[in-house]
Parts: sequence; structure tokens; C-alpha cells
Amino acid sequence: MKKKVVLAFSGGLDTSFCAKYLSADMGYDVYTAIANTGGFTPEELKIIEEKARKLGAIKHVSLDVTHEYYEKSIKYMIFGNVLRNGTYPVSVSSERIFQAIAIIDYAKEIGADAVAHGSTGAGNDQVRFDLTFDVLAPEIEIITPTRDMLLTREYEIGYLKEHGYEADFTKMIYSINKGLWGTSIGGKETLKPEQALPEEAYPSQLKKHDSEILTIDFEQGEIAAVNGEKYADKVDAVRKIEEIASAYAIGRDMHIGDTIVGIKGRVGFEAAAPLVIINAHRMLEKHTLSKWQQYWKDQIGNWYGMFLHEAQYLEPVMRDMEAFLSSSQQNVTGRVSVKLQPYHFALIGVESDFDLMKADFGEYGEVNKAWTPDDAKGFTKIYAVPTKIFHSVQKKNGK
Repeated sequence: MKKKVVLAFSGGLDTSFCAKYLSADMGYDVYTAIANTGGFTPEELKIIEEKARKLGAIKHVSLDVTHEYYEKSIKYMIFGNVLRNGTYPVSVSSERIFQAIAIIDYAKEIGADAVAHGSTGAGNDQVRFDLTFDVLAPEIEIITPTRDMLLTREYEIGYLKEHGYEADFTKMIYSINKGLWGTSIGGKETLKPEQALPEEAYPSQLKKHDSEILTIDFEQGEIAAVNGEKYADKVDAVRKIEEIASAYAIGRDMHIGDTIVGIKGRVGFEAAAPLVIINAHRMLEKHTLSKWQQYWKDQIGNWYGMFLHEAQYLEPVMRDMEAFLSSSQQNVTGRVSVKLQPYHFALIGVESDFDLMKADFGEYGEVNKAWTPDDAKGFTKIYAVPTKIFHSVQKKNGK
């Protein structure tokens, strides 16, 4: 009997080559699978399945892991206000892990001898797929023809034509990778640090010109309602905010950062919902969390996003960090109002029963209710002592 291989299949040139090569040259029964983290429509998934069957796949499956991706990753990225380098909502890098988990779980389910992907040797995805596969199923072989054979596009296209597979593999000017938590955009401009992406590179174009107010209700850190409409399904809530905010072409930026493989990387992205949600959530936390809760959340959120980016989701310490982030959200409940306008949004204000500004201890810069003028004088005098000691010693030593 032939050996089974599960190929992570997107229908692009690299994975199309792999599908044919694994069966024709390596003699495998090829099972193709696509793990959907919210970036594919039913029509797109149907087209991908048809391509897989034309390439000779024994079976093709679409694995929908959108809700799992939200529950096990996006939720904590919101809790942690995760923006890598203060900019990027860790869109593609976080979803790759859950795609890899779904693929390897399917491979184990059908008793596959090997698993394959079409990543090249120049990027982060090869590490994310390989590491996840190796951790969860070290007994299953990993095959990577595109990386190992150092293939060119011309060679892959020629190979497919020789084996009777014709398709339009005209390279798009811009490489688009869409998911629930944002869309990455690569092109010639992203390879040149002095250039920006042009308007037409972004999938979401400006449709609305008048401003509007968007309200987001949070309950213990999670989205509960959008413009007053309640959402039990948090994925639907994210999609609703994306629908509203993307019409203003909000959330465009360029991410520059350190890759897992050691080089600097640069990619454009649009993430209307993630940026609006994270900034609204952070503003609510400013009102409802203590100073030290905010401080440690900043450290852990940044660290959590870095580990997600660098394929370390399965490291057990991540569960410890998630426990902290969840605990911090007990009082993060309230409504945030956001003004949307073309290419820009502004946070307006917060309504919350847990707002620490509403405590009866005083109003900043106006009146104090919890201390007397003499208390303030004494506090300031003691507060100054350590610094006074330092400057006194410096003066004695002629400095």
C-alpha cells in the first residue's frame, strides 16, 4: 500500500506543485487540507477543493478552526492589548500556529505517514509549521519540497504543465493573506524601506466619507455588544466591527520587526477591527484597572505577543500567562465610544460601573476628599527624602 501524506494546501503555486510532486515523484497518496482561520469564503474554499481534486488528491478537507483561534488566541491578544512593536496585531503569525495544529491533528486522525507544507526557507512560516508538527507528532515525517529543492516559480509551473495541470499562476502584484484578525500585504514596496504601499494595494478601499460613532460593550474584557446589539458569538462581533470600520479604510500600517530566522522583515497590513478593538479595550482598562495591573499587563502582553510570533504557543508558560491575563479582566466591563472617519479613528470616552475615576476620593486637579492640606505637605516631604539624601551626599563630595 502507498504511504499517506497530508499536505497543507492553499491552492497557490507552491502547494499545487507539492500536491503533484508528492504523488507523481514520491509515490504518496496525497490528502490535502486547508485550515480556515476566518479568511476564506465558502466560494473560495470550493475553488481550492476543485484545484486539489484536479491535482489528484485522494481526499480534500476544509478544517474550520476560526472559533478555536478566537478562544485560544485572539481573546488573549485582546486581554493583553497585543501589538507587536506597538503596531502589528500579530495577525498571520498567530493564525499559522492554529492552522498547523489542525493539519497535524487531521494527519493523526487518518493515520498519515507524513505531513507536508509548501513554505520556503526564507521566512517564519517554515519554523511555525515544522515546530508545531514536531512537537505534536514527532513520529510523523515532515516533507518540504519547495524549501528543500530550492525551486523557482518557472520550474514549478513547467513541472505542473508537464504533468497535465494547467492553471493561471500569474504572480499577483501584491501577496494578500487574509484572516479574522487582519490582512497582511506584501509587494515590491515592502522590500524597500523608503517606500510605502500605494492606495490600490489595500483590499479594503475607502467607502464612507462621513464620520460615525461606534460603541463597543465589553464584559470582563470580551466584546459583548456592537452599537448596542448583543453578540453571543464573539467571532461575529469581530466581523461586525471589521465590516463597519474597514469601510473607512482604517487600520493600515507597516510592520517592521525581527523574524524568527534572524533577519529584519517588513510587511504591510490592514486590521481595522483589531486596532479599534485593542485601543478601545486599552482605554477601558485605563479606567478600571489599578496602576500595577496595567504595568504588568503591558509586560506580559508584549511578551505573549512575541512568543506567539515566534511559534512558541505550545510552550506551557503561555497557559500561565493566559491565566494572568484572564484574571486581570474581572472588572474590565463597560462601553467605549469610538469616532470613525476616513483613515482614522478617535477614542471618545468610557462608561463603566467599575470606573476608578468615579470613586469618592476627589477629582484630579480640582478637589481632594481623602486627605487634608497638611497630609499633602507631610506626604510630599517624606516622598522627597531619598532624593534629598542623594543630592546632600553629592554636595558634600563637591559634585
